[in-house]
Amino acid sequence: MGSADEDSPARVRRRGWRRARPDRRSRGRLAAGRLVQPPDLDRQRPSLHQSSLPWDVARELAHAVATPLRPRSVVLAEADGTTLAVPLVASAAVPPVDRSAMDGYAVRGPGPWRLVGTIRAGSGLAPELEDGQAYKIVTGAAVPTGTTAVLPDEEAIRSEDDVAGSAIPGRHIRRAGEECAAGEVLLPAGVVVDPSVLGLAATLGLNRLTVLPRPRVAAFVTGDELVHAGASGPGRVRDAIGPMVPGLVHRAGGCSSPAEVRHLEDSRQALVDALASADAELILVSGSSASGPADHLRSALAELGAELIVDGVACRPGHPQALARFEDGRLVLGLPGNPLAALTAFLTLGVAALRRLRGLGLPPLPICSVPGGLQSHPHSTRLVPVRVTAEGAVPVGHGGSAMLRGAAAADAFAVVPPGPSTAVAVRLLALDPGAGPWVG
Repeated sequence: MGSADEDSPARVRRRGWRRARPDRRSRGRLAAGRLVQPPDLDRQRPSLHQSSLPWDVARELAHAVATPLRPRSVVLAEADGTTLAVPLVASAAVPPVDRSAMDGYAVRGPGPWRLVGTIRAGSGLAPELEDGQAYKIVTGAAVPTGTTAVLPDEEAIRSEDDVAGSAIPGRHIRRAGEECAAGEVLLPAGVVVDPSVLGLAATLGLNRLTVLPRPRVAAFVTGDELVHAGASGPGRVRDAIGPMVPGLVHRAGGCSSPAEVRHLEDSRQALVDALASADAELILVSGSSASGPADHLRSALAELGAELIVDGVACRPGHPQALARFEDGRLVLGLPGNPLAALTAFLTLGVAALRRLRGLGLPPLPICSVPGGLQSHPHSTRLVPVRVTAEGAVPVGHGGSAMLRGAAAADAFAVVPPGPSTAVAVRLLALDPGAGPWVG
């Protein structure tokens, strides 16, 4: 039997959560610590408020602790959404020869011209034109040597084997190398591959690209009370987080699917087993990041020797979020169990980590005015659903941590910094993490 003061607050602090001394990876004052809590102390951990990081600091730290993935060569069909690992360089001039920019007639010298043949898109290079001659030609076909202009069909006057019209010298000819010269750098490393980049790569004759791949993301949704079909009821809560995850991950540049969202019972062992076997660069765990008796994330991480990077964020909603790292580099993001809080946590920490995994920087958030202002919280950053209009950011309401109505009607979260005043201008955190720079 232990002494009467065995579970006193001082005793709990001595054998409960503590952090290791910072190392270089923890970047000085933002140092992360290694979890050393024994697995039977779930109910004795200190309040998350004691270790919460400011919202901006947590976001920057989530970006800093991730490691960009290794480059790999992929076929064009698999490159959409990846990041160029090396510059895109033209191996040859584009176009490689002079081409017709119009359907019409390739002519030489002043008209009228005698028609001597037809050049189709797949034809080889036709014999050289002489003065007063013309070829019927289609858009994209190589013009023959000696061509001085292309006369468009709609401007041509045709009579049997002759053609006439006003052909301005040099007009409607795409010159060799007009788009790029051989050896020219067209795009730098770090550009996200989208359909236009894929089309450009194909134009250059490339079949593969060297890229940083989309990070793989696994997701575990915990909660014995959750149901996955039908409505909520007594003792039943419809899972709203699981259906959000694949779309959020895809828009943020990760790789996930509905089949990769697993639902777990409220069991520490089930969570330990799931975390240990997850084959992904980022692992999402929802509903187990707070301090209740069914919240096992931190003790599971401790049992697996993970390093706690973020232990709560000073924001509303989304405060009880967490970020940890395994020795093999895998990251674990703990999402609160309330749907809006989970959404804000993913946009705060998850998007930042995914950007670094993809080799991308963390861009500054755009600033927008707020008609009438938004009240600040004394100590926490507020994340308020807003619509962006010509007049500025307008709150849409319904911003409670369990509500998604406001987010569904919003374009962004207004990031309201803590303080005693009312914010008349805010930064915007886009609800679509794949959206480009905001244009309001």
